[in-house]
Amino acid sequence: MNYDVILIRYGELALKGKNRDQFEDALASSVKSVLRSFFKIKVRRSYGRMYVELHGEDAQAVMERLKRVFGISSFSPTIQVEQDADVIKEKALELIRQLQPEPKTFRVETRRADKRFPIGSMDMNRLVGTHILRNLPAIKVDVHQPETVVYIEIRAEGTYISCETIPGPGGLPVGSAGKVMLLLSGGIDSPVAGWMVMKRGVTLEAIHFHSPPFTSERSLEKVRDLAHKLTKWGGTIRLHVVPFTDIQTAIRERCPSDYLITIMRRFMMRISERIARENQALALATGESLGQVASQTLESMNTINDVVDIPILRPLIALDKTEITTISRRIDTYELSILPFEDCCTIFTPKNPVTRPKPYMAARFEEKLDVDAMVEDAINRTVVEEITSKPREAIHDLF
Repeated sequence: MNYDVILIRYGELALKGKNRDQFEDALASSVKSVLRSFFKIKVRRSYGRMYVELHGEDAQAVMERLKRVFGISSFSPTIQVEQDADVIKEKALELIRQLQPEPKTFRVETRRADKRFPIGSMDMNRLVGTHILRNLPAIKVDVHQPETVVYIEIRAEGTYISCETIPGPGGLPVGSAGKVMLLLSGGIDSPVAGWMVMKRGVTLEAIHFHSPPFTSERSLEKVRDLAHKLTKWGGTIRLHVVPFTDIQTAIRERCPSDYLITIMRRFMMRISERIARENQALALATGESLGQVASQTLESMNTINDVVDIPILRPLIALDKTEITTISRRIDTYELSILPFEDCCTIFTPKNPVTRPKPYMAARFEEKLDVDAMVEDAINRTVVEEITSKPREAIHDLF
């Protein structure tokens, strides 16, 4: 089917009052960034709507990319017609005739945003519906559960007809809510946390703690691939790869084993805070879920938080593993996350980690370490990579 325009609707953005233009501009930028590298399209907007003019491009291919643009509540592939009742009737009939399989029931929904159009919405529904019934004897009207709904939007900038409404991901457009630094491991949870904060409009950067030779190049490549999955929702992600071997080795040699994970996480937070501030990120984000493991009790989180002042976002805090896994499958990170390449946290997990660590105890054990020098050294040796949305080789093909 040849469509002219994809009509984009947005939900939360319409409630932003005086800041609405700012959010709509951010959404327009997001739409352009995910489409213009692949398609020759034009993006324009008017009050309450945005339009992607296709100029002959494949509507299905364009819509596949729009499904990953936060800020879109729904969108419809449409044909654009003159603001004339007879033309609208004919084009609506033409559109429903092209549907495969041919629907047995339908209804018409008209939205007359341009009140200068002389025919009211209910009258247009009857006119178009009657025209379709007269020309398609096998079809019937069902106002409650029709197989197809013919949508007609009559607006000052154009009249649009569609038989399909596709849900978008919702949320707020990326870039409208500041920058957040995600602690990205190779597990299931942290990519989901990154996706969830992006859905609230943040620009995402990521930090990964790499511990060769305890963790392999395969584990780092897995993290790059997970970051690449997230770029499909928010554009290029800068990945900060922090060398963590020396810090982990020192902690293991000089601190009690039951506090190993707590102290290691405190170092991660210190380093992440420094990198976040140097890159104008306003918060950290983690994949922690309350009570999921020993380091994710309230006491553990409190002790880990104690060494930083920056806000720490934990979007998964009240989700269980099943709920997190469901989201990871939906955003296509699950299969990567379960590949058997260890990260630095799982390798150094003690048999009996403390579940209720005390900040003063952790600080006492850290007195055996040159904390400031160790943090400074790790930051100085951090490597920054840009992960783009361009296709990458599959991790299975690299090794």
